[in-house]
Amino acid sequence: MKNCLKLLLLSCLFFPSKVNAQQSSAQQNEDAKALSPRLTLGGYGEAVMSRMFYSDNYKRYTNASLYKNADGHGRFDLPHVVFFVGYDFGKGWKMNAEIEFEHGGTESAVEIEEEETGEYESEVEKGGEVALEQFWIGKTFSNALNLRMGHIIVPVGMTNQHHMPTEFFSVYRPEGEATILPCTWHETGVSLWGRMKSWRYELQFLAGLDADRFGDSGWINTGAGTPYEFKIANSYAGAFRLDNYSIKGLRIGLSGYCGNSASNSLKNSAYSDIKGTVMIGTFDFHYAAHNWIVRGNFDYGHLSDSKAITAANLASRSSSPSPKTTVASDAMCYAVEAGYDLFSQCAKMRKNEQKLYLFGRYDYYDSMYKTASGVVDKDCWERHCLSGGVNYCPMKNIVLKAEYMARLLNSQYNDEHTFSLGIAYSGFFTK
Repeated sequence: MKNCLKLLLLSCLFFPSKVNAQQSSAQQNEDAKALSPRLTLGGYGEAVMSRMFYSDNYKRYTNASLYKNADGHGRFDLPHVVFFVGYDFGKGWKMNAEIEFEHGGTESAVEIEEEETGEYESEVEKGGEVALEQFWIGKTFSNALNLRMGHIIVPVGMTNQHHMPTEFFSVYRPEGEATILPCTWHETGVSLWGRMKSWRYELQFLAGLDADRFGDSGWINTGAGTPYEFKIANSYAGAFRLDNYSIKGLRIGLSGYCGNSASNSLKNSAYSDIKGTVMIGTFDFHYAAHNWIVRGNFDYGHLSDSKAITAANLASRSSSPSPKTTVASDAMCYAVEAGYDLFSQCAKMRKNEQKLYLFGRYDYYDSMYKTASGVVDKDCWERHCLSGGVNYCPMKNIVLKAEYMARLLNSQYNDEHTFSLGIAYSGFFTK
């Protein structure tokens, strides 16, 4: 008996792996069951092939006649690949984070600057090609009152609020808003939001934009990011969004932004007497019913002290991240798109939940819609865009896109035609 007890004790001491492994596996299963409802994984991504039937020479707007019959060019692109993780800590506390890879890169990119003299420049104004698009910790008090603190999406404009590739028909993000506004616009700050019956609201307190990174082709587009290891916040801003869902299938939204931008620069002496107040107002809608999807938006923005900001930016050193171009006092864009699901007329396709949207879209935008006295208006940045194509959805989270777009410029410039193909997904990997 004593020998048996000794053997049993020795086996437990020196050969416990099978028993412990079984216990560990069981414990892991229990932990997974406990954690899985709290953990959320997801993301979205796009792969695109485009053929542009116009010259990509940087002088095509200054000497347009030389490039009227120029050969086209083609591109492959990964516009956005985003991975999302969220965790519910319980008691109303949550964490969300998104990391975005733009154009498939992990380092700063080099491009030829159209706004200047065609020189090669590193895109330091974007802070690199990998960005933390969101990181916030939130607290839910009720459906009507929620708090987010950290790096958040600024919901100004339809595209910023609804920027996943399954939320627009075009292969690339809608061109007007993506040109004159930061897109996707994300800043560090605080947000209050909630839902009350048919209404959703959001109020935000943020760091202001950076005026020395405004330019002619994109107005304030690159003023949201930072080329530094920190975000300058000498001036602050506020943003809001209000959506109504009273009519079935229809969402109507209003959003706005206001904040000073001139002092949010390392070149404080150049902007010492300038406020550079940015004011933006937008309206948008989304209708989805009777096999139709119709979307539209109107955005208008004003920048005070644009003449002084132009002078300061033009005087920037060559090593500055400033575009060193003129800046408009006002910018504007509007757009509408409509698509009809052709598969809605086929019972088999409806049963399989496949969709095939035939769509058309119109955009107008001008990043130099109005300029202050003495600031040169470069009318090559005023564009009308007509496009049409198809979106095939084999399932809810995947879409294949084909689009032909004609970008129509003023008569002294050459129109720009593009054919694009894309495939995209968006959704959650966990439930």
